[in-house]
Amino acid sequence: MTVSNGLAAWHKQGQTAEFRGHQIFYQDSCAGEEVILLIHGFPTAGWDWHYIWKALKNDYRLISIDMLGFGFSDKPADFQFSIHAQADLIESVLTERGIQEAHILAHDYGDTVAQELAARHLDPESERLQILTMTLLNGGLFPEQHRARLIQKLLVSPVGPLLSKFASRRTFEKNLNAVFGEHTKLTSPEANDLWHLFSRNDGHRKSHIMLHYIADRRKHRERWVGALQKLDVPLLLIDGTADPVSGGHMADHYESLIPQPNVVRLNGIGHYPQLEAPQAVLEHFISFIGSNKNI
Repeated sequence: MTVSNGLAAWHKQGQTAEFRGHQIFYQDSCAGEEVILLIHGFPTAGWDWHYIWKALKNDYRLISIDMLGFGFSDKPADFQFSIHAQADLIESVLTERGIQEAHILAHDYGDTVAQELAARHLDPESERLQILTMTLLNGGLFPEQHRARLIQKLLVSPVGPLLSKFASRRTFEKNLNAVFGEHTKLTSPEANDLWHLFSRNDGHRKSHIMLHYIADRRKHRERWVGALQKLDVPLLLIDGTADPVSGGHMADHYESLIPQPNVVRLNGIGHYPQLEAPQAVLEHFISFIGSNKNI
């Protein structure tokens, strides 16, 4: 299967770091003084941000990290893929790059990692990453509002290992497009790129292991929802309302729980706003961080 020239170039331009004996792939634009940390979701990788990257790479220092088990990073079968470990990984790479503060733009699984980073940011004993602003796209911020797809429920059930074993390019595209907007579905070449990232190093055979983050969200709900409620930096939610997993219903719940909620609804857009409506995401995100520079 041939990947796009854009993804091939992305891979070639990337760098690697080591985390607990594993190789981690990341991108650092090395331009600009303000840092934007881009945190991807499941089951994809940092490539999700390529539209955002192209638009901002000359004005900001962008950092995108393929977390362990994703994209071009290692995908060990024996690793405990906890949200806490992924947050440790991100902090490790940022420390290696000399980065102490950043704006965060996160999506899906990456939202949960961002929530853990927010909890650490709020810890008075912590000398960890200082968050300037946080922007979240569609994700399972509240376990009670997360509407898991049937395939997700099956993958965390006893038949999960068998389903992972028989995962295919065709079912991958079908399941992914089911959470996109009606008029913003993936094209076949786009799906090829995402499948390449997912299946590289047999990643598709391990998806049942990766999905235990859903249980993580339930276990640590008080810590992670509390971090959003107590966060002392500007917070924005950009939500594709047509997303059946974390769309308009999740945005409504967010507004009921988060003090002075700042919410942008993208009607007709599904679970991947950064791929389905990148220009809208860019406009709202840049306006948000620009208006909060002096806070």
